Amino acid sequence: MKEKEEIRLKKLKEIEEKIYQDNKEINYICGIDEAGRGPLAGPVVVASVIMPKDSMIEGVNDSKKVSEKKREELYDKIIEEAISYGVGIIDQNEIDEINILEATKKGLTASIKELTVKPDVILVDALKEIDTLGISYKSIIKGDALCYSISAASIIAKVTRDRIMRQWDEIYPQYGFEKHKGYGTAAHIAAIKEYGICPIHRRSFTKNFI
Repeated sequence: MKEKEEIRLKKLKEIEEKIYQDNKEINYICGIDEAGRGPLAGPVVVASVIMPKDSMIEGVNDSKKVSEKKREELYDKIIEEAISYGVGIIDQNEIDEINILEATKKGLTASIKELTVKPDVILVDALKEIDTLGISYKSIIKGDALCYSISAASIIAKVTRDRIMRQWDEIYPQYGFEKHKGYGTAAHIAAIKEYGICPIHRRSFTKNFI
């Protein structure tokens, strides 16, 4: 590993390292992040992941800073190395029913339930007032860019959601989900105006375009 990348990763792991140093009884730190709060279509996906203490996967970063091809590669490495991971998926109908924030929180709890190892502490990107099943948590603003575990979770969440949207693209090719993954690009909005909404569109997000 190049020296510059090693320095970057060590900095990304500073939050976890401090937690381990401050409390010797902590062995498992879980990072949590979501993908898909903003799109006009498809689910919100929340991922929880517990990485080994010494994990240093080259390239791990906030998923938004990593190319799609690189994310797919990192996803495989993270899944392989993870002590445990879980994914919560809340679909567009439930998002419309309970709102995107509550749907994200519900997905978070669902992802924790999927873990086969109980974490000692959870680090989550920005969310507060969440049900972590009694596990203590710390909310970190921009955590996906500042914390290794949350970065790893952001990649799992993003890749999982992108794969779902690619599958939907095969069923509804006219909307271009393969390209924009449901986000409100000019091309996507134009497609909604031309074809109307399809079953995976969030009605609460698209009412201004139809």
